[in-house]
This record gives sequence, C-alpha cells and structure tokens, in this order.
Amino acid sequence: MMATSAKNKPGRVLLRRLAWGGGAVAVLVFAIEGGEYGTRDLWSQQGRRAKLDSDVAKLQSEVDSLKLELKALRTDDVRLEHMAREKYGMVRGDKELLYFVGNGPHASSDSARAATDSTRPKSR
Repeated sequence: MMATSAKNKPGRVLLRRLAWGGGAVAVLVFAIEGGEYGTRDLWSQQGRRAKLDSDVAKLQSEVDSLKLELKALRTDDVRLEHMAREKYGMVRGDKELLYFVGNGPHASSDSARAATDSTRPKSR
C-alpha cells in the first residue's frame, strides 16, 4: 500500500477547500457591496433621486404659473391695475383718494400727538 502524502491528507484537503470557498465568498461580497457605489448606496441614491425629481416637478409647475402670471400682467390692463391698487396702494390720478384704516405705527403716534396737543394749555 502506498502512503498518502502530507498534501493529500483529508484534513488538509478540507481546509484548502474551505479557504478557497471563503475567498470566493469574500470576492463575491466585495463585488456586490464593496467599493464606492455599493448596493445599499445605490438604493439610497435612487431614493434621493426620486425626491429630487419630485422637487424639480414642483418647481417647474411653480415657474409655469409665474410665467402665466407675468404674461397676464403684461397683457391684461385690468389685472395690472388691480395688483397696483391692492398690493402697492396706488391710485388713479387726481380723481381718487386713498385712506388707510388700522393700527399702524403712524396711527398710534399721530393719535398720541393729538392727545398731547389737546391737553396742553395754549399760550397767549
């Protein structure tokens, strides 16, 4: 009978197979998950891209509505006049007066000044 060499002992063969299998698994795991763009990174980037796409769509609709508003203000005189009156407090020529009613900073100082003027004794 032939003696088995030290290379072919059953324990060494099993150990060598386990080392090669472990190495193959490590290479496979690195190929899937390793590097700069691993599988989890790609999934998170896909989620981020979907959010950015929805933000772009929202901003695009806002830009479209602002373009329509600008076109309306350039072409529709009634709408332009309405905005000038409501937003900027403008009036038309000498035919109109604008009254402000409310508790603004000027209203309280004017009323305080009027009250002090009426209580002061008039000098002769």
